[in-house]
Formats: sequence, C-alpha cells, structure tokens
Amino acid sequence: MAGSQGQAGRGGRGRGSYANPNQIQNPNPNLGRGSYSNPNQIQNPNLGRGSYSNPNQIQNPNLGCGSYSNPNPIQNPTPGRGSYANPNPGRGSYANPNPIQNPNAGRGSYANPNPIQNSNPGRGSYTNPNPIQNPNLGHGSYANPRGPAPQQSGPINPNPRGPGPQQSGPVYSNPHGPGAQQSGPVYSNPRGPGPQQSGPVYSNPRGPGPQQSGPVYSNPRGPGPQQSGPVYSNPRGPGPQQSGPVYSNPRGPGPQQSGPVYSNPRGPGPQQSGPVYSNPRGPGPQQSGPVYSNPRGPGPQQSGPVYSNPRGPGPQQPGSGPQNQHPNPSGPGSQQTRVMNPHANPYSRPGQQNPVRPQAPAQQASGPRPTDLPQASRQAEATQKATQGVVAENLDKKMGELAIQPSSSMAVRVPTRPGIGMKGCKVVVKANHFLVQLPDQGLYQYDVVIKPEMKTRGANRAVVKALIKAYESKLGGKLPVYDGMKSLYTAGRLPFDCHSFEVFLTDSNQQRERKFDVEIRRVHNADPRHIEMFMSGRQPDAPLDAIQMLDTVLRETNSNTEKIVLVGRSFFSKNFGLAELGNGVEGWKGFYQSLRPTQMGLSLNFDLSSTAFVKAGPVLKFVTDLLGKNIAAVTLQDSDKIKRALKNVKVLVTHRSDMPRKYRISNVSRKATKDITFDQDGRQTSIVNYFREKYNYRIQHIHLPCLQMSGNTITYFPMEVCQIVEGQRYNRKLNENQVTQMLLSTCQKPPAREYNIINSLKENKYNSDSFVIEFEMQVDERLTQIDARILPAPNMKYHATGREQECLPKFGQWNMRDKKLVDGKSVNSWYCISFSNMQVPDADYFCKCLVDMCRTSGMGFAPNPVIATVKARPDQLEHCLKDQYQNAIRALKGQKPDLLIAIVNNSNGTLYSDLKRICETELGLVTQCCLLKNAQKCNAQCLANLALKINVKVGGRNTVVKDPRRMMPIIGQKPTIIFGADVTHPNPGDDSSPSIAAVVASRDWPDVAVYCGDYRAQAHRQEIISDLGEMVKDHLMAFRRATGFEPHQIIFYRDGVSEGQFHQVLAYEINAIRRICSSLSPSYKPSITFIVVQKRHHTRLFPTDHNKDRSENVLPGTVVDTKICHPTEFDFYLNSHAGIQGTNRPTHYHVLCDENNFLADDLQVLTYNLCYTYARCTRSVSVVPPAYYAHQIAFRARSYLGTDLGDSSSDGASGSTHIRHLPEIKANLKNVMFYC
Repeated sequence: MAGSQGQAGRGGRGRGSYANPNQIQNPNPNLGRGSYSNPNQIQNPNLGRGSYSNPNQIQNPNLGCGSYSNPNPIQNPTPGRGSYANPNPGRGSYANPNPIQNPNAGRGSYANPNPIQNSNPGRGSYTNPNPIQNPNLGHGSYANPRGPAPQQSGPINPNPRGPGPQQSGPVYSNPHGPGAQQSGPVYSNPRGPGPQQSGPVYSNPRGPGPQQSGPVYSNPRGPGPQQSGPVYSNPRGPGPQQSGPVYSNPRGPGPQQSGPVYSNPRGPGPQQSGPVYSNPRGPGPQQSGPVYSNPRGPGPQQSGPVYSNPRGPGPQQPGSGPQNQHPNPSGPGSQQTRVMNPHANPYSRPGQQNPVRPQAPAQQASGPRPTDLPQASRQAEATQKATQGVVAENLDKKMGELAIQPSSSMAVRVPTRPGIGMKGCKVVVKANHFLVQLPDQGLYQYDVVIKPEMKTRGANRAVVKALIKAYESKLGGKLPVYDGMKSLYTAGRLPFDCHSFEVFLTDSNQQRERKFDVEIRRVHNADPRHIEMFMSGRQPDAPLDAIQMLDTVLRETNSNTEKIVLVGRSFFSKNFGLAELGNGVEGWKGFYQSLRPTQMGLSLNFDLSSTAFVKAGPVLKFVTDLLGKNIAAVTLQDSDKIKRALKNVKVLVTHRSDMPRKYRISNVSRKATKDITFDQDGRQTSIVNYFREKYNYRIQHIHLPCLQMSGNTITYFPMEVCQIVEGQRYNRKLNENQVTQMLLSTCQKPPAREYNIINSLKENKYNSDSFVIEFEMQVDERLTQIDARILPAPNMKYHATGREQECLPKFGQWNMRDKKLVDGKSVNSWYCISFSNMQVPDADYFCKCLVDMCRTSGMGFAPNPVIATVKARPDQLEHCLKDQYQNAIRALKGQKPDLLIAIVNNSNGTLYSDLKRICETELGLVTQCCLLKNAQKCNAQCLANLALKINVKVGGRNTVVKDPRRMMPIIGQKPTIIFGADVTHPNPGDDSSPSIAAVVASRDWPDVAVYCGDYRAQAHRQEIISDLGEMVKDHLMAFRRATGFEPHQIIFYRDGVSEGQFHQVLAYEINAIRRICSSLSPSYKPSITFIVVQKRHHTRLFPTDHNKDRSENVLPGTVVDTKICHPTEFDFYLNSHAGIQGTNRPTHYHVLCDENNFLADDLQVLTYNLCYTYARCTRSVSVVPPAYYAHQIAFRARSYLGTDLGDSSSDGASGSTHIRHLPEIKANLKNVMFYC
C-alpha cells in the first residue's frame, strides 16, 4: 500500500486518510479528518468527518459522521443504533455491498468482498488486498500480513467470538498481530512511527517524528512536527495549530475550528454535533455531527449515522422496517439544530426511491478555486437565498414604511433548549393537554372549486356535503374532511387526481333546485411521520400542513353542527351556557381546542371559553337595552352610539313575510325616518310613504334614525322591521359592568374548571367520531400529568432605618408593615383637585392620611399643599388644571410643583385620559389619581399602594432583590440592560386609529428596579415595531448616563407576539437592535437574549396534591418546561403569582435569540425573581415587569389620542396608511416611572 502522490499544494494525508489505489484522485478538497477517497468516478460532494464514499452510482448527498448509504435492497431486520444492512451489526456497523454478509461484524468492521479496495473503509481501517474475508473484522483491521509490532493490541481472533466484551480493536490478519497495548495500522515505511505511535502508513520516508501522530504526507514538506491534520489540497490549508479539513470556502472555519464543510444553510447550534455543511458560514467552533436520513433516527441526545431503515433506532428504540431510501432532513435531538437535506422529498412514502438531483461530474483538477463550491453547496445556498427572498419580499410588502433590511441567517436561527431546569421543589401538576394518536396512513389535500361561488362557509359545506353523499363510490368510499373554503382532506388517496362533479342542492325554502359545478384537484400530500420526526427533534421545521389537516379533522363535526358558532379556534353555543351581560349583550360559553406538537407527542389543548354575543331579537329591543331608556326617548343624538354597537351586525328584514332577506348594517342615518327621501321614478318620495304604498306597512317610530345596509347602493330600512340574527359575536369593548358580569359567570376555581374541561371533552366524543375514526386518530381523555418545580422566592431588601430590613415573601405576597422604602424620595410641593362628588373637607382629610402614609413609608412629604384644595366639574377639567398649575407656580415663586393629587369618579371615562394627557404632555406635571370610592374608604392598604406609586413617579425605588449579583443570574456578572416592549392595537371596529408601540428599559444596575419608557405611533394594526432601533438607542445612551456603564448584555422581553409572527420578529426587530448597536460604535456588539412573553393562551395548570394556595391554584413559582412545551426550542410556562379568584393562567416564555447562553434554570429564576420587583404593589405579578410596564405605557399613550381606551392584540392588515400624531411627554418625566 504505497501512498499515491498528491497533485497540488500540500497533498499530505490527514490522520486516518488513506491512499486511493486508483489513479483518479478525489477532487473534493474538503476531506476532513477520517475522510476517504472515493474509488468511483462519481463522488459524494458532502463528505464530512468520518463520512464515506458510496460505491454505487447514486449517492447520499448528506452523509454525516459515520453515516453510510445502504446500496442493497435487503435490509437488516433487527438493526441497533447505527446498525445497517448487516444482519448482526454492532454499533457503527455498515452495509455490505454483496448479497453475502459478514455475520459477525463488530464496531467499525467491514467485509471486503473484492480483491480491489474496500469501498466503505472505516476510520483507521485499511483495504484488504485478498479476496478472502476475515469474518471477525474489528475496528481498525489491517491487511498487512505482518501487522504492527509485537507490543500492539489486537491479534486476529480465529475464534468466531472475537475480542472480549470490553475490547475495542481491530482484527488482524497477521496471526502475530499487534501487541497488547498498541492499536495502529500497518506501516509500509520500514521506519514507521515508534512503539508509542498510533498512526497511518507513511509514504514519505521522513514521515512525522517519533512523537507524532498524523497522516501520510505525499508532500515532502508535510505539516510541521507538531501538527496533526488532513491532507491539504489548498496551499493555504489550516494553520499550524489547526486540525481539520480543507475548506473550499475561502472563509471556512476560523483558526481554532475543526470541522467539515457544511451543506445545511443553518447548520447545527453551538453545542451540536452535526453533518457536512456547504454553507460558507457553517456552524460555530464547537460543532460537529452527522446528517440523519432515518425519519426516526437517533433520539434527542444521540449523534449517529444515517439510517436507511425508516424505523431505525429511535431515542430508546430498536426497530425494523422496510427500506426508505430518501434521506430525511432530520438531525439529532432536543439539544441540536437539525439539518435539512436540500434534495429530500418530504412526502415520499416508504419504499419509494427519493429522487436525487444529478451531481456535477467529478473534476480532476489538482485543487479547488475559492469559488468552486460543491454542487450540493450551491444548491443549498440557492435554496436558502430563494427562501429568504420570498420571506423578505412578503414582509416588505406588509411593512413598506419600515427602513429595515432583511436580516442575516444568524438572526433567524431560533435557539434549541439548553436542557431542562433542575432548581426548585419538585411537584406533579396536571395540564389541560390530551395526547393524540397519529394516523399511520398518508394525508392528501385537494383543492375544491365551486361554481357559482358561494359567500359563506356554511353554503360551501352544504354543497360539499351533498357531493359526498351523492358520489360516495366515486370517492372510493373515503370520508373527506372539508374546511369550508378551498381545501378538502382525505386519509389515503382518492381514485383520481382531478375530477369534476355536478351537485344539485335545494334551498332552505324548498322553492328551487340549484346546480353547482364542483372540481376537486389533488395538490399536496403529507406524511404524519414528519410530525413525529419534528417532535423528536429530527426535523427542523414543523410540518404545519399535516398538523393543520389533523386539526381540521378534530373540528369537522362541530363545524358542521347547527347552532354551534365557530370563533377562531373556539366553539360557542347557547346550549353550553348563557349569561346576561346587559346593554343588549349576552355571554355564550363554549370550548377551545387546538392541536399542538409538544415534547410528549401531538397534544390537544382543550379549554373552556366564553365570549360576548349580540342578543338576537328586534333591533328596537337592542337599542333600548343599549341606551337604557324607553324607545320614545331615543333621539338623533344617540345615532353615533347606536352605530358603534350595530355596525357590521347582520339583520333579517321582516316586512315581507314571503321573502325574508338578510342584510349587514353599515351605518345609521343622521336624519329621522320621517325626513329621509329618495328618488323613485323621477319623483321624490319618503321612506314612510314608500313602505305604506309598496308594502302596505305603516311605520310606527318615525322619529328614529334608519339603518343603512351595506351594498353598492344606499339602502335604508326602519329599525322596527329589522331582527338581529342569532350567533353574532359582539366586537366592541365591554364596559366595566359587562366585564364584571362576564367574570362572575365564567370564573371557576381550579377543581371546578378541571372537572368541566374533562366533561366537555368527553361530550365531544372524539373517539367515536366518524371523521376521527376515518383518519385513525385517537384522543386520550385524561389530563396530562407533568413533573413541575416550585422555585423559591427571593429575599426583598428594604431601607436599613426600618424595623425590617429584608423580607421573604410567602405565597407570592408580603406587606409594608415595619418597612421603609429602599430609596424614598421627597415631595416638597403638592396640591389637590377633586373632580368628583367629594367635598373639599373630605378631600383634605384624605390627603392628610395619604401624606402620613408616605412619611411612614420612608418618603419626605410636605404636610400641607402649596395652594388650597378645590372642587371642579369634569367639564371644567382643562381650564381648572391649567389655572391651578399657574397658581401653584406663583405660590412657589416660579418653581414647578412636584405632584398633583386628583380625585375622580372613575378611570374609564374621557376625564381620566384628558387629565393625563394635559398634565404629562403639556404641563410636565406628575399626577396621582384616586377613585372616589377608595378615597372615601381611606383604608391603610389603599393608602400604602398609593404611596408606592407616588414614590416611583417622583424617581424613587420601593424595593429590590437582596444580593442581586447572586439572585439575578447572568445579569449580576456584567452591566446588563433589561428591555420590555409591547404593541397595542385599536379596539375592534376602529379602522383608523394607529397601533402604539412602547419600549421600556432599566436605568439601574445591578438592582434592576427602575424602568423608563418611550412610545411611538405606527401603522394601524402593525405588530412589528417600526421605530425600535431609535427607541433602543435612546435607552442605551440613557443607561450609560445613569449608571456610568455601557451595557454588555441586553435582555429583551417582548409582549404581544403570536407564534405566527415569530419569524417577522426574528427578521426585523432583533436585526434592528444589532444594527443600532453597531451604529453607536462598530465594535459595540452586546450579547442579546430575546424572549417572547405570551399571556393569551389556553394552557392551565392544576395542582395534584397539597402544593396549592388558598385559591386552590398552583403555588407561585411553579415552572413547567417538559412534556407540554415545544419539542426542541427553549420555552417554559411560569406561574409567578398567587391566585385571587378563578384559575390562574401561567405565562408562556419563548426564547427567540440567546447570545448570553442562558441555562434553563438561570432564565427561569431570573424571570421569576423579576416578578417580585413590580413597583405598584407588594405581590409577585403574573407577567415579568418590563413587559407589564410596556403594556401600561402603551395604554397610557393611547389615552393621549382622546379615543376610547382599550387595546386589542388581534392581527389584521393595515387599514390606514395615515398615522395620527401622538403628543410627546415632557422631558422632566422621561426619566421617571410616570406611567405607574
């Protein structure tokens, strides 16, 4: 085995690289450590570390470390981990290309049936020149009849049982094989390495020195004496301290990297072991590992070879199954980012050959040019660019006004779970998630085109239902599922790919028969096994198509049931429960269901739900309930209120009993019915006369406005002939009384809610549903039991002058008794105005009590106001505020007062919002409002809470976590700034008001207790924060001014983002933060952790034992990061607050970017401890305070617009490009928490 000569540059072979007995050299310049030459003309362009050539013409393009293609149609029926077509393989045993297999192959042992070179050599294994095989080949078996020196380990074992169970070593064809302590190859160099060497054959007579271990060097100047590395066809190969392959990418891995070329554009994460990458930016320095072609490949923590057996060994499975030749884009488990095979057919069935794109012919050049990427690399790169281009184009269309460029691939990589948390007391809880059994057969999607087109889902369903009934035989006996729009799903394939049907349907009044032409065309098929692969971490992207199909199956029966109304993912009916909310609105009960991939498998999230509906019946009755007065007292001044409540509501006109018709209300007339006229046949006539003459109907309430209906022409109907159609959701903000009534009707303690969830699930009878049976699904009717943990509460620090300097909260709450604020500020000048029914003496008494409480809490507070208290009417608000402000300045001889105390009747009306707008954007005055009912009670708890708010509004701090450097993981080590962000949208029905984005950031470190905020108006219902970069820049500069430090770490809590918007946030917001940091200084690159905070979900946790609070909820600090969480990504549920009434809703935290490399415990503890720092109360809150504050400041900014308060997070397209001006707060308020 004399070494063949290299052709250009440093042709020396790397450790474990072997001579190619053929004259044609492997032109792939990226052979890494343990990469081998391919004796065939067609080469594998993606050979990585330990990846081997395929002796067949069709190659596996994504072979990873130790991954091998199986060229034979006969499979190993009982493979082990990494075992292949060998019937008795061990770990790492591989396919034998001959029909006669090696029955006793060991780890890394290969049968060589040919007199010429072994086409699948292992690491350190050599070609066998003899046609007779060694039946007991082990790891590193050698063909040299004289073998290594007598002290080497591993003689030939003629005993068929080979070496003992604890041995790993080669089989030696030399009966005097190597000695007991050595493992090494045959040396063709008579002076090979010394007795302490392990290394390959050296064709260079001056090979490496006696202490070297290295490759064959065909270059007489091979690597230096201290190098160990591969053959370098690139004359500039890795540096002297590198060990790794040749890089065809001129920017390959850095000097300290060792790894192969990467073909996956997203390569594995920082702690992964992964495959060959053609992406020129490949993974980081700590990566390596294989590609998996087995759809069930190794488990979450395995790294193993490619599996040609579709049921290859799972995480803990040994299995068998028919050969699946298409390489599946799956990677290792939960701690690894998976790799997508760009050539894989994701919908191929078992036994189908996966189409492989033709490879470029092997080039015989001596070395690659920098631009000569392998074919698979170019294809992967092209695919990546095309995909990113489409995403960017769609986002740019939606957000045309954003001057943000699409981010790099680094910005769109979601981190994998770094493991599960271990801190805290272990408990068991139950969750309203129910395991769903997946079907075994394929799923098929068909497009449905109905002509003439129908306007509603119900009409479409009626047509398709009639088609299924009439053409059952032509559908092959299948029972399809229809989504009511364009898609029809089947379990298994229909007998046709495209077919047209004629359907005849009689309308509801049995008056006529209508003909419909329906075309069904196959467009897509999905394999449910891809869901399993995704959930086990072996496929990078969720198979949303398959999940959507199965979700539609579970919803099909309820979607077709009369008197059940579908709203989003919830089903409502009056039969499920009804509550009177008042003002023409009623609450309907129902249930929510959603199919979700989780760690435990496919899960049905099932929960109780309720929402408000417009009460069906006469419009006149609705109007009287809405306005709270008799119909005779309704005037034209009430038209706007009636319009807001009835816009887009569907009504049935009843003046023609023979032909009732439905319309949708678009407006309410400004004139009374008696005054509305229109042109009829060239003459003007009134609506009153028209109805009398045309329909013989006398309109009774001619003083009321008319209802204008939507359509191409203006159509009016008197209110009295209109009936509200049942089952229409009320899309307006509920008033305070309606919210109270809704809570009273739906609030349930955890045991009651748990019982009702299970009963409601059983009433749906999923397992006996014909559609569920058709698709071979099954739903477990038991709540999921989960191992959870209860995190300990942090010690809270108070001022040293108080009787208690620290406090350990119990059950998520504590009080201010015997404590003083850790940083109490002074209020030297203040005054009071009562905009309520409270008289001046009562207001003065209330102010005296409040002053005493502030002083007791540790604040400095002037005992008397600077001017006398006054009482004013709400309609005198602006004049009184400005007049009293000037009086206070005069009394202070030109100085501004510190505080205004205002007593108001309620906080929901325009008076509150106008007061805040005037004081904060025009006067620059800190205000503290108090409701009349609380001022009258004047109890200590209320006064203490007001003191907390006042202190932070004037720049103080109430409490901090004791020893933050120890109790606040990660952030105590380096200067860290914590952000919170939220976007609030206008109420439903408001089509013009802008959305408001708010960003807050901490101003102190390491205590992290003070957050200052900013806000911006942006396009209507736009969720992405368009001006995020500038707001972040302002906060970074303010942090440095306040602390003297430049923040090294950024932790960003982002509220209000749904799962469907994650990619937009990754592509724009995180990139905007990076760019603005670089704009401050090219070298300024703080590490970013970006966490999405989700409160609007339907997961509920129920205690299973005594670990519950007084409200029977799970205890504060309960955290869940297993079973019901994302299969691979970094997320967790945290119940951080004590229950008050009803069932707690835990907050879901999902990490989208983590450059700070948080451990699960660290991020969970940090988030939980932050929940104790909320400034407005002495309780741990349900949402991390930065996100809470961002929501409050966005809500406050909306009040500046002068519109109805409230917000919505519903998604929608931009309805208006005009953005209303949003007034700025005064500069003196920007550095305090004025919004508390």
